[in-house]
Amino acid sequence: MRNTARWAATLGLTAAAVCGPLTGSALAAPAAAPASLYAPSALVLTMGHGESAATVNAARAVTLNCAPGASGTHPAPALACAELRAAGGDLELLAGSTSGRVCTKQYDPVVVTADGVWQGKRVSFERTFANECVKNAAVSTLFAF
Repeated sequence: MRNTARWAATLGLTAAAVCGPLTGSALAAPAAAPASLYAPSALVLTMGHGESAATVNAARAVTLNCAPGASGTHPAPALACAELRAAGGDLELLAGSTSGRVCTKQYDPVVVTADGVWQGKRVSFERTFANECVKNAAVSTLFAF
């Protein structure tokens, strides 16, 4: 009878040692699906008067969300998101050339910034224009707010 008890105890401990790790987290549900099929694309855009973003207070600020749909406080989110997609997220292209528009040579600097995430990658952009006319001469809708 002693051998039977010993074998039962040994078998029980062996089963617990071998099968124990298979219970609990090892048998848990498969990995959760991603929360979204779209990489996040959300920006905070600011505009202020001064030499650089470090020394200026933002006079205006808007938000722009582009995935999965265009939204935010930007006055034309769908158009701004379409421009960003067409430029491959290159904000320097969208700050653009000001050729073709006549502006005064008055120096009253305007700083625009864009901070956030574009298609899952961190974005930080700053550009100083000589004055608001030059800023508005840029062809893009992105900084027209």
